[in-house]
Amino acid sequence: MEDKLKLYGFNNLTKSLSFNIYDVCYAKTNREQQDYIRYIDGQYNSERLTNILYKLTEMIGAHVLNVSKQDYNPQGASVVFLLAEEKVFQKMESSEIAAHLDKSHITVHTYPEYHPETSIATFRVDIDVETCGEITPLSTLDYLIGSFDSDIITMDYRVRGFTRDINGRKLFIDHKMTSIQDYIDKKTLTRYDAIDINVYQSNIFHTKMLIKEVDLQNYLFNTDVYELPPRIRLEITSSLRREMIEIFSGNNIY
Repeated sequence: MEDKLKLYGFNNLTKSLSFNIYDVCYAKTNREQQDYIRYIDGQYNSERLTNILYKLTEMIGAHVLNVSKQDYNPQGASVVFLLAEEKVFQKMESSEIAAHLDKSHITVHTYPEYHPETSIATFRVDIDVETCGEITPLSTLDYLIGSFDSDIITMDYRVRGFTRDINGRKLFIDHKMTSIQDYIDKKTLTRYDAIDINVYQSNIFHTKMLIKEVDLQNYLFNTDVYELPPRIRLEITSSLRREMIEIFSGNNIY
């Protein structure tokens, strides 16, 4: 076990994790697509997202100062948590609380969408965790991946600023870091193709993951796979895979 860093004063490092997941579904008719959006909107409403963030906050050892949540019409939801690394007591002055609010927060936003001509509907969740001091959100990745149906995952992690040790030496990162993948369970990683694009000199880490296997039944909304002839199954699977690759690569396939 590594010796704990001995710092002069408060740990001023800011650690930011952006976690984006996409869930893809095949819904043949416009009615089915709208039904899927309503279903997914209900599954991931602001109440459930709030419960996920409470668990995440507990995992990183932070303390919730304030919660704001909202469900949108016709679809989508947002939740914002303001955090502190230490417990904040009521007797503290508001200026002391504001110092924590400026640096530590968690936000989540959902984006259900579809196009009537493609028969493909997608659901995107964006989670941003920004912490100050010793807290790091990397330990929550397995929990976040497991909390959603994650076909494509994009993660960005960055450590900003600097803090000082007791000798006055600047520290631009306070933990060893090679790849975001090092913080994800190996069993989880075996289900995905993953690539890294890292800028080590700037403490910027980027990882993208694409699900390997497409079990068609898991992607059909209100349809049994055995009701479809083999040729249609193959066409739908190809459409789903194309959608995933386009999202994963950030490019349209022509």
